Amino acid sequence: MNNQRSFFFNVDWLTVLLYLMLCVIGWFNIHAAVFDETHPSIVDTATNYGKQFIYINVSIVVAIVILLLESRFLTALAPAFYGVTVLLLIIVLVVGRNVGGNQAWINMGGGFRLQPSEFAKFSTCLLLARYLSSVNIKVTELKSFFIAAAIIGFPMLLIMLQPDTGSTLVFCSLIFVLYREGLSPYFLIIAGLLISLFVLTLLFNPLYIILIMAVLTGLIIYMFKRNRQFVLTMLIGLGICIAFIFCVKFIYTSVLKPHQTERINILLGITTDLRGKGYNVNQSKIAIGSGKLWGKGYLHGTQTKYAFVPEQSTDFIFCTIGEEWGFAGSVVVLSLYLFLILRVIYLAERQRSPFSRIYGYGVASVLFFHVVINVGMTIGLVPVIGIPLPFISYGGSSLLSFTILLFLLIKLDSNRMGIV
Repeated sequence: MNNQRSFFFNVDWLTVLLYLMLCVIGWFNIHAAVFDETHPSIVDTATNYGKQFIYINVSIVVAIVILLLESRFLTALAPAFYGVTVLLLIIVLVVGRNVGGNQAWINMGGGFRLQPSEFAKFSTCLLLARYLSSVNIKVTELKSFFIAAAIIGFPMLLIMLQPDTGSTLVFCSLIFVLYREGLSPYFLIIAGLLISLFVLTLLFNPLYIILIMAVLTGLIIYMFKRNRQFVLTMLIGLGICIAFIFCVKFIYTSVLKPHQTERINILLGITTDLRGKGYNVNQSKIAIGSGKLWGKGYLHGTQTKYAFVPEQSTDFIFCTIGEEWGFAGSVVVLSLYLFLILRVIYLAERQRSPFSRIYGYGVASVLFFHVVINVGMTIGLVPVIGIPLPFISYGGSSLLSFTILLFLLIKLDSNRMGIV
């Protein structure tokens, strides 16, 4: 009886409530996005919204099982979880089903498919937390940094082979975990600088950019000419930036896929293709804008009803929210995500165990990346890379993996007064 009472009071029910609210919002919006008049019932399992109802119930059962587990198992089994997901990522490259150009799915029969890349997110967070929380491990040391990078990078490599660029980039968000654990902020500054140089090189003549950088570097060196180490660092940095600028063309033409470069061109305004590669984003912005302040009402979205936006129940589900719920509804949904992410960070910070804290920041990083990129691509702020909106987009693998990701943290938090 005491254990049951302790379980009830220790679980962070506010986070659970936010999770349930987002799941229900997602279920109703999937119903609106792919509504079929011949199957009007929202629990009709012949439809995607009926299947989502099943996925929600299965996820809730899995969440309850996680809450009943012993927290110490999570630390002990982290390598096993990681190993299984890596094995599945290898298997999908051999026997996987190709959907939308990505060989990312394993057919489970009965119309259900498994996407291993979704489950790799929580298993990578678990193993990363276990490694970084080990005795005498400091991310500021070169060896520890490279091992942590390898833990993150190995699933990224396998997912990139599918190829699934969107899911691959999600793992880059885990750099914030390393930053929280002591990684120098210069890594984030360098990453931001390289991204900026990449974009500027696409928009302007590279020689102009090099000239401006050289002039600015010269001025800085003149101001700090007595500090020889600083001058040397600036010159090395300038050389790296110039080399990167000359590599941009190679990356753009030889590394990125043609459809990816086209999407970037459209985003940056280099080209316009409203009937081709830019069609999805253009229709998405029309749908969201047409909702105005209060929206057109549930099941009354014309862009949604007539299927103008492809993938509207998955990657572009936010369009349905914007059109039928309007600006007010969109703000409510984004506020729920903001509260959830801030709550996850709060849970992470109150942990006594380094393992739980590091894992919590992994959860926050993955959720933040998904929300920002998914919403950003629907309103034309980032290229379309095809990642779901957590707990809202249609899909069993997505919902189940995000549920596991979040409830593992809730379980760890419920036992925060113990040693994990």
